[in-house]
Amino acid sequence: MKFDGNIHLAYSTNIHRGNTWGETFASLREDTMRVREQVCSTARPFGIGLRLSHEASLELIQPDRLAEFRRWLEANNCYVFTINGFPYGNFHGTRVKEQVYVPDWQTPARLDYTKRLFDLLVQLLPQGVEGSVSTSPGSFKPFITEVSQVHAMQTNLLKCARHIELLSEQHNRDLHLGLEPEPYGYLETTEEVIDFFAQFPATGSDREILQRRIGVNYDTCHMAIQFEHAAESLAKLVQHHIRISKVHLRSALSVVPTETARQALRAFIDPVYLHQVVGRDASGVLTRWQDLDTALEAPADAAAAQGSEWRVHFHVPLYAQPDAVLATTVGHLQDTLDFVAQHPTACSHFEFETYTWEVLPPQLRADSVVEQLVAEYKWCLDALAARGHTRM
Repeated sequence: MKFDGNIHLAYSTNIHRGNTWGETFASLREDTMRVREQVCSTARPFGIGLRLSHEASLELIQPDRLAEFRRWLEANNCYVFTINGFPYGNFHGTRVKEQVYVPDWQTPARLDYTKRLFDLLVQLLPQGVEGSVSTSPGSFKPFITEVSQVHAMQTNLLKCARHIELLSEQHNRDLHLGLEPEPYGYLETTEEVIDFFAQFPATGSDREILQRRIGVNYDTCHMAIQFEHAAESLAKLVQHHIRISKVHLRSALSVVPTETARQALRAFIDPVYLHQVVGRDASGVLTRWQDLDTALEAPADAAAAQGSEWRVHFHVPLYAQPDAVLATTVGHLQDTLDFVAQHPTACSHFEFETYTWEVLPPQLRADSVVEQLVAEYKWCLDALAARGHTRM
């Protein structure tokens, strides 16, 4: 969807199953169009946040398939302005966990896949619309043990930046890649992002290309889990000339880790995704656990729990209402929207991405994925309207 100020909003289609292009295209024709019917008239252009696996991207890059997809977009008054390039392979129905980071940015496979996504995006973008791709935070932090590995990631990212720059110049487009910090990613916090960019082995024109083409996909769930303050974090990124490529609108779980809350959290353990946990005690000290089951195995301290908070990497619907035990980090999301409203040039791409629909506990799960997406669109439209943004 388009809004004044050149703002674009979509949901990420990684909520739907689909590893091949055939599966992905089927979900677009069925689920995405059913959502569109309820939130956007056919007279208005409908933005799509496309998720393409490595396999699907290899299939779509074929000229006949790409031409067919472009015709479909035009016939349905839809447009692609952003691609989710974080998950490389299958993302549903099987164990993902730390394998979502594989292959990481040390590898030619990740570089080639991401370059291919931009090769596709530049052929799908409408004239005058920026194009973004989001990607992993470099790697999984436990995978990185040597400085040489960091240099390998930076070398490949710089190669990608040069490729994006060339495409941008050839096609007169503004294209950019956003690294997505998250708990236990190689990049987790704002300070780590700033240090990573400052230490890039890039000078002169390469440094300028890096600033134009590589930035951050600011995920409001991930940054809230780190107990960061949205306005402070975003202001630091802007101050250090790190582009905010895209904003992911998402909420995490927030609880006071009482025994009752810990029991309630057991319903959120699943074998598919990592659910990292960051706890903060009454004195502000942070403790991190790689997954929710590990956090729940830690000894409980009833007295300490009353002054503590846990934030859990489990995407809950944007419209979810807190109850007596489980709350959400929606406040961080709202603060992010406030910042962008006050700094309208900071970012123009917004995407919501509650990919956990299949593993949500029954009390949070809508009857259908379409029903959930429609409700989340309504939440986003209300939130943007409250900040003065008008649909076009």
